[in-house]
Amino acid sequence: MPEVMLHEPLLHIVLFEPEIPQNAGNVGRTCVAVGAKLWLVRPLGFRLDQRQLRRAGMDYWDHLDCEIVPNWASLQQRLPGSPMWLMTKTADRPYTSAKFALGDVLVFGSESRGLPPSLLQAHEDRCLRIPMRPEARSLNLACSVAVAAYEARRQMDRTADSPFLQ
Repeated sequence: MPEVMLHEPLLHIVLFEPEIPQNAGNVGRTCVAVGAKLWLVRPLGFRLDQRQLRRAGMDYWDHLDCEIVPNWASLQQRLPGSPMWLMTKTADRPYTSAKFALGDVLVFGSESRGLPPSLLQAHEDRCLRIPMRPEARSLNLACSVAVAAYEARRQMDRTADSPFLQ
């Protein structure tokens, strides 16, 4: 996938070991819309040339800044010092309480397993949840990314030096 961003990404969206190509495609579309770079952490549950991935991203792939890394350690090397927010249903802190800023990293786990407990424990103070009723086990990954990414954008839009084009 080409890296075509003409500016620094406003956000970084990380999918840790994603499994479903349609979700990754839809997240890619959201990344283009909000000015975020998409990071995919291997192993992936799909091939990047899968038709469903491209179909879900539609014609947005030409505009998507995407990088694939072999593991979490590689991601940390590529984003040194970038503030990371880990999204998990087990967190106590709601995503709306975070103060998002330019260059923040939003990390989402795989569809079936979420993020590993060791990773959540290592970043305990940076874990966020999207509140939902107990009857709902979880939200779709692509929906969760959209909710958090647009909250980050909303907060950034409220600053006087908003980088977003209208």
